[in-house]
Amino acid sequence: MKASETDILIIPGYTNSGPDHWQTRWEAKLSTARRVEQREWSKPVREDWVDAVAEAVNQSTRPVVLVAHSLGVPAAIHAVPKFRKPIAGAFLVAPPDVANPAIRPKHLMTFGPYPRDPLPFPSVTVASRNDPFGAYEHADEMANAWGSLLIDAGESGHLNAESGHGPWPEGTMVFAQFLGRLKG
Repeated sequence: MKASETDILIIPGYTNSGPDHWQTRWEAKLSTARRVEQREWSKPVREDWVDAVAEAVNQSTRPVVLVAHSLGVPAAIHAVPKFRKPIAGAFLVAPPDVANPAIRPKHLMTFGPYPRDPLPFPSVTVASRNDPFGAYEHADEMANAWGSLLIDAGESGHLNAESGHGPWPEGTMVFAQFLGRLKG
């Protein structure tokens, strides 16, 4: 599948993705990409975020590819039962362990626990071995439950601009390969 044949929905995490974040860069480069906007980026409310993702999917005119980072991952996963349009695939990056009581800020726990049902579409989960917001073992467990291919990003922190992943060329290559394998 080509990017031009899809609606690529960029789903940022807590506090949004800034100008140097790979999601913002992808949104600028991919003509069919658009960001799922949230009313409150710094005080996220699970149902509001989930509804915003579902609304963006349901307004799409082409098969949807979800590109979620951090808190955008549980927002997307919780929204799955509300989708009325086809999802071609999901690219899930740095899923936080939202059931971990040590997560900060505490209100992020309201996004947990993750549903463990297999996803009804192909997916890739990219996780780091030293992500401060989610252990690699947790990402492995969730990817297994979802039927998602797990990509080991090594010691890459939270896979955001702060951890040196603004341009993130490796992510671009993995996403391009994933997109190329999707069916319309």
